[in-house]
Formats: sequence, C-alpha cells, structure tokens
Amino acid sequence: MPKKAIVFLAEGFEEVEAVTPIDYLRRAGVDVTTAALGASRTVKGAHGMEINADAAFAELAKKADAGFWDAVILPGGGGGSKNLAASKETGELVRAMAASGKLVAAICASPAVVLAPLGILKGRKFTCYPGMEKEVSGASWSSDPVVTDGNIITSRGAGTAGAFALAVIGKLVSEAEGKKIAGQVVMPGQDC
Repeated sequence: MPKKAIVFLAEGFEEVEAVTPIDYLRRAGVDVTTAALGASRTVKGAHGMEINADAAFAELAKKADAGFWDAVILPGGGGGSKNLAASKETGELVRAMAASGKLVAAICASPAVVLAPLGILKGRKFTCYPGMEKEVSGASWSSDPVVTDGNIITSRGAGTAGAFALAVIGKLVSEAEGKKIAGQVVMPGQDC
C-alpha cells in the first residue's frame, strides 16, 4: 500500500516549494493529496501562479486526523506560511502527526512561522529561510540546505526544494527510491 502525504496550499505559498515535492513524491509512488486552505480549491501562490488543489482541507474531514496520513508537507512563502500558521485545523493536524511520529516536513519560512509556534522544533536541530531562525528559540539552527531530526525535516528555500523532496522520499519510502528519483530528474551531483 503506498504511503500517503498531504501537502497544504495556503494563499501566498512559494510555488517551487510546493510543486517540487508534489512532483517528486508522486514519481516515487507516494499518494499525494494537495489540500487548499479556505473554501476554494484554487490557491494563488506568491508569484501569481494558481494551482487547483485536489480538495479543500474542509472536504477532507474524515481524513483530517494524524492516523490517515504518513507525512505532511508545509511549503513556505511569507504569506503562505502566515496563512498556514493562522489555521487552527492545520496546526492541530501537524501537532498530532508530529506527536505520533509521523513525518512532518516544512521548508522556507514554515519551520519558523508554523512549526516553532506549535512547539515542534523545541530541542531539535532545524533550518529555515535565512534570517527567520532569529524568531525560533529552544532549537538548534543549522545552515545546511536540509536538516532531518527524527521525524522532522526542514529546508531553507526554493533553491533547496529538490533536495528537500528527496529527503522526504528517503525517509518516507527509501534512500534507494530517493536516489532513483534524483537520477530521473538529473539532480546536480548525481550520477545520471
């Protein structure tokens, strides 16, 4: 049975940070559901791109518990991260998934703006968009492009979205599958 991941799309999300993980995870055989916050399934990104999500998060009520999903992915973008953080339902799901050992992956501003206020980064190593680490206390910041600490994966920004997606695949599916996808997409530094 394939692993299941939910990717949240909130108004103002960083397009590359959402589309890259969605694409790479689907290539790896992960059942990815994109969930729009708000009533409309169409969500506008930080640079004007509109994406039609698979469902509005409210439509996923029966699947909106931590037991259904194997991973949650939170794209960044200043506005998108703030909108994710403002969603009580999103916060509840992310917190429950982290507590149950499910994979929680956040990129760009989302580690600082979404995960830190939920207490998920406390005592952990993390990374985020440069400068945002100043807003996080009780955690250890790293300048690495991607940081994995237990069931939490964080990454720095749009330029690290490919490595971020591969880290999620490596943890969720297998390292071998991550390497296979890296070769398919001709990821720099890979033998292709």
